Amino acid sequence: MASKSSDSSHEQPSLNYRKSVEIKASPDQFFVWREFLWGGIAGAFGEGMMHPVDTLKTRLQSQIIMNATQRPKSIPQMLRTVWVGDGLKGFYRGIAPGITGSLATGATYFGFIESTKIWIEESHPSLAGHWAHFIAGAIGDTLGSFIYVPCEVIKQRMQIQGTSSSWSSFISRNNLPVKPKGDMYAYYTGMFQAGCSIWKEQGPKGLYAGYGSTLARDVPFAGLMVVFYEALKDLAEQGKKKFPQYGINGSIEGLVLGGLAGGLSAYLTTPLDVVKTRLQVQGTTIKYKGWLDAVGQIWRKEGPEGFFRGSVPRVMWYIPASALTFMAVEFLRDNFREKGNNNNNVVSNLSIERKTSSSVHEVSEN
Repeated sequence: MASKSSDSSHEQPSLNYRKSVEIKASPDQFFVWREFLWGGIAGAFGEGMMHPVDTLKTRLQSQIIMNATQRPKSIPQMLRTVWVGDGLKGFYRGIAPGITGSLATGATYFGFIESTKIWIEESHPSLAGHWAHFIAGAIGDTLGSFIYVPCEVIKQRMQIQGTSSSWSSFISRNNLPVKPKGDMYAYYTGMFQAGCSIWKEQGPKGLYAGYGSTLARDVPFAGLMVVFYEALKDLAEQGKKKFPQYGINGSIEGLVLGGLAGGLSAYLTTPLDVVKTRLQVQGTTIKYKGWLDAVGQIWRKEGPEGFFRGSVPRVMWYIPASALTFMAVEFLRDNFREKGNNNNNVVSNLSIERKTSSSVHEVSEN
């Protein structure tokens, strides 16, 4: 973008000069379509790569729902159970709704997070810094929850079912009555069939089962991840200034810092994830009457260990998933900026990083 001088009589054609002016951020700069696109692509990419680990986590956390009398299995035991009973495809059950939900969440998360952070810092300076990062992350994730939660319900129910033969075996072995008014839902053949089946049997309440618990998990998680990512980026910037010879590109930085931020946030919010999973997979068999009832029952029957069941695969999932997501976003941003610079355009850097002034941009003129 070039700025033309209003007084051409003062121009000196024989001299090349550079001038900086201040302009206000336009609506197009405030909500940038490419942030939604990149966030959606990155979110779907991360989910697709790490879905088998998520399946393992879901199976571990939902054991008491599926068989309350059986002793909970360890990670190696559950791996063997899924592999022997369902094979490789058992680990990929529910991947379609998983990718759909992650695409929506990734788009809104990255699409709104920077603009929200800028708005908070400008309109409420007292909330600048980590509070702005936390609130921005929470808002971005909340907006995606309207699509993400139904996809999450479908995904997790498909994950615990495994293949058709293993689900039929489970139903007959436990002598469970199935729909329309039975204790357990029938086998789902796909994402849309599952959604229609849940809607028919339970209505919107079924598709949004555990919605409050999902927000109770994801709002703190999303906020913490941005706070940790920002703090790690600050440390990285200090390191770059101290050791400029060891500079790394944005993609590698996003890979490392995103993985650390995601893993730490995932572990701290595991208890909230356990409650959410239990509420969403219980179907029409109501073991927990609500969020508080689930918390109370888990504490009384399983103790603190129950709240951290599945924490290892959850962290194992979020470290690479967050790393791949942030790496993909930073890669797309870096390449877009490079292309823009080659066309002599100044591209606003709307990445998750601290800006000294969000409404002032440098405009170059040759």
